[in-house]
Amino acid sequence: MVSAQGESTGAGPSGPLAGVRVLDLSSVVMGPLATQILGDLGAEVVSIEAEGGDTNRVMGPGPHRQLSGVALNLLRNKRNVSLDLKDPAGREVFLRLAAVSDVVITNLRPGPLGRLRLAYDDVRAVRPDIVFCQAHGWATGSGRENAPAFDDVIQAASGISELEERVTGERVLAPTLIADKLCGVTMAYSVMAALFHRERTGEGQHIEVPMADVTSAFMLVEHGAGAIPEPALGPAGYERILTRERRSQHTSDGWINVLPFSTAHYEAIWTAGGRTDLANDPRVGTGSARIANAESLYRDVADVLVTRPTAFWLEYCTEHSIPSSAVRTVDDLVAELPIVEHPVVGSYREIPSPVRFSRTPASVRRPAPLIGEHGREVLSELGMSPAEIDALEASGVLRQPSGTR
Repeated sequence: MVSAQGESTGAGPSGPLAGVRVLDLSSVVMGPLATQILGDLGAEVVSIEAEGGDTNRVMGPGPHRQLSGVALNLLRNKRNVSLDLKDPAGREVFLRLAAVSDVVITNLRPGPLGRLRLAYDDVRAVRPDIVFCQAHGWATGSGRENAPAFDDVIQAASGISELEERVTGERVLAPTLIADKLCGVTMAYSVMAALFHRERTGEGQHIEVPMADVTSAFMLVEHGAGAIPEPALGPAGYERILTRERRSQHTSDGWINVLPFSTAHYEAIWTAGGRTDLANDPRVGTGSARIANAESLYRDVADVLVTRPTAFWLEYCTEHSIPSSAVRTVDDLVAELPIVEHPVVGSYREIPSPVRFSRTPASVRRPAPLIGEHGREVLSELGMSPAEIDALEASGVLRQPSGTR
């Protein structure tokens, strides 16, 4: 059950995906974020992990050698089985799990997946209506489908670093794993769409999520700009936001971000700042004029905001319906998270699901597991006997947790 705030009360599954079974053969951030989202929405997730553990377990400090601060949230709502998939017995266990699953999610490239003989056709042979979601760097048929890819590389491949150069003069990358996370969200919504199709038709399907294509499409929403018409009417790149002046603004005692977007908004800012010289400013008379003059408008707004304290501007902007916010640090965001208890590591801060459902709320029902924590439990549910499970452990195919600390 789940409380009114969407918090788990420990009495059973909830969420719009309750009853959906997901087999997770993914790693790092992209795939695990997809399965975290599905798990938060009620799906039953079983993750398959190698003995050495996933990279996300050591992405920064944590209270346990297997549980970084990243992993404590990213791996929640999942049971964990540690299998040697290169062993025929390990592959057989995986296929038995796939046969009772609705979804398989992986970010293994086609080559490694084929060598394991765990590609879509292999899984479809044991579960014909499976929804099989496979993400990797480049699309099948591109010639690069087996090339390794990480967020840094995909940011460069999708124009992010080039746009940064237009603004800053340097081809730097965004200080967040934007491609990994975007593609994780894309995997999640693609799986849900495929499940809806299966509910209507009974048909499963293969889903390919090429990171470079997904991130490029994301970037071109606005940055296709004048280059989209044929013939082109201008260069690619949305000019309003390709300026150094687009940034948080100084106030007399701190920082703020204010974005006027109508004539009335700009006139209110000019009035508060005593800028009578900007009355009837033609730069703000129309939407197209405001976009064309964005750089100078950003600069003039910043010159006004620095004259008064942050609290004044927040109140003033609220009064005049001007979009604004105080500038918050990442530490501020973390400090606002609820503190919950993990059975092994104790207190940590939980990142709540940001989506609120009126009838089927998301929830956190399981804490992040240790490597192999649920191996015996999950295999028992497959109908395997204790002796069969013991044999898999003895041969090294099934790995159990190495310790609690």
